[in-house]
Amino acid sequence: MKIAVLGAGMVGRAIALDLAIKYDVTSFDVSDNNLSILKSRNSAIETKRADLQEFASYSEWLSPFDLVVTAVPGFMGYKCLEAVISCGKDVADISFFPEDALQLDALAKQKGVTVITDVGVAPGMSNLILGYFNTQMKVTSFECYVGGLPINPQPPFFYKAPFSPIDVIEEYIRPARLKEKGEIVTRPALTEREMMQFDGVGELEAFNTDGLRSLLFTLPDIPDMKEKTLRYPGHIDLILKLKQAGFFNEKAVEVKGQKISPLEFSSRVLIDSWKLGEEEEELTVMKVIVDGESNGKNIRVDYSLLDKYDTKSKTSSMSRTTGYTCTAAVELINKKLFTEKGVFPPELVGSKKECFEYVLQHLNERGVKWIRNL
Repeated sequence: MKIAVLGAGMVGRAIALDLAIKYDVTSFDVSDNNLSILKSRNSAIETKRADLQEFASYSEWLSPFDLVVTAVPGFMGYKCLEAVISCGKDVADISFFPEDALQLDALAKQKGVTVITDVGVAPGMSNLILGYFNTQMKVTSFECYVGGLPINPQPPFFYKAPFSPIDVIEEYIRPARLKEKGEIVTRPALTEREMMQFDGVGELEAFNTDGLRSLLFTLPDIPDMKEKTLRYPGHIDLILKLKQAGFFNEKAVEVKGQKISPLEFSSRVLIDSWKLGEEEEELTVMKVIVDGESNGKNIRVDYSLLDKYDTKSKTSSMSRTTGYTCTAAVELINKKLFTEKGVFPPELVGSKKECFEYVLQHLNERGVKWIRNL
């Protein structure tokens, strides 16, 4: 099977390297540096320099491939996915764009392709877990707590970003949608902070972010759902001060005759403070709790994850936990474990027991160990 991986950043690189163990992989990216790093890790992977915003070129670029992975930045993710579907290619997607991927369902059905979207760690594994247990019991509530963090946090931010700072800031300014008593409600991001203890990490602060995405609509019978982001204590107080001072405003201001938005300025400045080093050690910590009832009994399902930078393969935890979930989705499609046509977020894939169990096994084989707490 020939696979095209669109995007060769940290996560796209991990995906390409994993898939290249078994398949013929070509990686596309506009960055020569990204492609050269990938090529140095596995010379058998073909690389193609391409501006992936040239959507009209996709038909020519993708014609030789059987399946496509989209791992591009969120701001271009929707149009990228739309272009790939239009080419009639099956897709596993981790671009995490703000638009609703289900708007592409009719196009995917028309083209007769299978699209598994948001198939990373969160969204991704959290959805998969909920989707499976929603078939096993009547779910009454869902909670997800997740954070990607440096192992050695340094002041003032106690944080490093495994992806673009502007995407992190977007998470901090976009209103958070939650489900309470059957109704979708909106809260400002960064609110309803709570302190939590995590084995192997210590105390972290959890706060509202807009991470539920498709879950708000695909599983409408679940009355209570929330997702919170995790950071080391102290980070959010500083972010709130920057936000209140206007550093994340989008409206341009004039500085010495030049107009620039505070958001653009802040994103550029924070690149240096937040950029995760190529071999800097970091971790992913996560907890998923599903409450429900079956046969008159209350049931709690509690899964946790603590994954760290792999020093042997020099692969970041966020790349591993996100990327290998995506490569599991590729295998689901290739092995015909999931064959439905259309656009499917992970909760709809996880509703099939064989898919849920396969993904857990696939991750475990790569050292990404999800633990069910009893």
